[in-house]
Amino acid sequence: MSTPPPLGRSRQPNGFLAFLRVFGRGLNILRLIILNVLFFAFLGVFVLVLLAIGAAKHLNDIQDSSVLLLQPEGRLVEQYSVSPLQRVASKLSGDEAKEVQVRDLVAAIDAAAKDARITRIVLDPSHLQSSGFAALTEVGAALDRFRAAGKPVIAWGAELDQYQYDLAAHADRVLLDPQGGLFITGLSNYRLFYKDLLDKLGVNVYLFRVGQFKSAAEPFILNHASPEAKEADSYWMGGLWDGYISDIAKLRKLDPATVRSDIDNLPDRLVAAQGDLAKLALDEHLIDGLATRSELLDTLRSQGVPAGKDGHGIRSVSLDRYIAAVPGRDTLGADAVTVVVAEGEITSGKQSPGSIGGESTAALIRSARENKHTKALVLRVNSPGGEVYAAEEIRREVALTRKAGIPVIVSMGDVAASGGYWISMNADQIYAEPNTITGSIGIFGMYYTVPSALGKLGISSDGIGTAPLAGAFNVTRPLDPKVGSVIQSIIDKGYHDFVGGVAQARGKDYSAIDAVAQGRVWTGSQAQQRGLIDQLGGLDAAIQKAADLAKLGKDYAVHYQEQPLGTLERFALSFNQSAMVAGLQAYGVRLPTWFAQLPMLAPELEMLRTAQAGRPNIYSYCFCSPH
Repeated sequence: MSTPPPLGRSRQPNGFLAFLRVFGRGLNILRLIILNVLFFAFLGVFVLVLLAIGAAKHLNDIQDSSVLLLQPEGRLVEQYSVSPLQRVASKLSGDEAKEVQVRDLVAAIDAAAKDARITRIVLDPSHLQSSGFAALTEVGAALDRFRAAGKPVIAWGAELDQYQYDLAAHADRVLLDPQGGLFITGLSNYRLFYKDLLDKLGVNVYLFRVGQFKSAAEPFILNHASPEAKEADSYWMGGLWDGYISDIAKLRKLDPATVRSDIDNLPDRLVAAQGDLAKLALDEHLIDGLATRSELLDTLRSQGVPAGKDGHGIRSVSLDRYIAAVPGRDTLGADAVTVVVAEGEITSGKQSPGSIGGESTAALIRSARENKHTKALVLRVNSPGGEVYAAEEIRREVALTRKAGIPVIVSMGDVAASGGYWISMNADQIYAEPNTITGSIGIFGMYYTVPSALGKLGISSDGIGTAPLAGAFNVTRPLDPKVGSVIQSIIDKGYHDFVGGVAQARGKDYSAIDAVAQGRVWTGSQAQQRGLIDQLGGLDAAIQKAADLAKLGKDYAVHYQEQPLGTLERFALSFNQSAMVAGLQAYGVRLPTWFAQLPMLAPELEMLRTAQAGRPNIYSYCFCSPH
């Protein structure tokens, strides 16, 4: 017979049974937590779907006699640099990433030209950030097509810079606020130079390059731009500026020499106009009139545009709302021209949209090639270049696509230089705008050492290696001439491969390409004269050429091959992203501003994302964006 426990004490279960009881309670708590999380997640999704459906119905209700109001904000891009979820979060937090896809803007204008509900466009480019001229040319051509359909375009702005005006000049009438102004100053390419700072820090930088004009890394070895860099920059920027003057003069029916003279003599002319920039622009016939925003609306009302729902303003539809209401052309259920966008710097591995990864962009091309519906491929390139090996991975997929019997056309955007040209060179044909920046066929590599910097801190490096080059790439040691020889040999070989590849692809001798290579930058027009591109034209022209080579006739689809989306990202795009966000905002849903900034709180992680230690990184890169 067992002895009962002392008075006031209960019998203790054995250790195993106690463990089972605790474990069971833990499982039950975990089960309840999971069920609650799933319940509220599904509830939230259900509510969002209802809001999105309601918002979509509301947004698709565009009335007759409406004005398409174009107020693009931020940069014109070929591809968003943030995910759909991030864009939704940014809009709801009021800290929206300011990007507008060129293809969305062009598609909206072209759709409006055929839409009987849209009578005209009112364009306000005041919040458009400095964009490349090629993208502006694409949008300007769409505005010209809209006008050719018999519908007017009215541009208005408070203050316009030369990039914003480049778009506004395509309008039937250009108006400025009387207190605003138009400021056209010309193009420049000024950079910071770090040699003196690096000398003070004791950091020794060694540049290895091939190409007389390959100046991308000069700021690390010089304290000023080299004569070769200034010569090359003067030529291609002069070409861009000549094209800008010519286009503005043609659109405004002015003499190019007069336009150039007025810009060059702005200080004196502004003094004569008593500092009134708006009046000066009117006197120079760059604009058609002065009007406040309310005066603009009154004028539109007097021309027959109905008032808005509340009786104020005008009956209009915004760009986001109209894009949400316009059916997309992106399908891949029939014979299609597939478009792969390559935008941003070229780096190794898998990269997110808005940047080019050697593996990820190559995979997109491969997926397009392996899809039975892809009959032709257009590679849309907007890139200053980057890592050579990553560019080579992409070029190989272009070559394999052609080998598979699928025509490949490259359409160059604002910039397709250095590595951007590397990934383009094997296409059947290359299209570029006259003001595209391209060429810069050259290679460079950089290496730095810090023994002098360490010496200033009383630190030295010493030891032994088992072979002549063992530890040779240790940055704490002075540069061994043998290491310099190794790196230069790699650079020489890379340049030879680059020029030789272009020569083979373009059907020219090595010497002919070498003469226009050397790291020199060209405009699209200059590149065509030198045989580096085939045709001048935009993305639509490239797509049509691809369809012609594939013998698709007029009945074909256009599909954008993009990285697969996760479940939540697909949901963000379902029912149309713009409609969903507008619906949420209409119901007062807001997120704190810091929510959308979370990815930016650790920029050093982004910096380290593609760094590879222990080996030299070879680049084909061009710092060739004018300001």
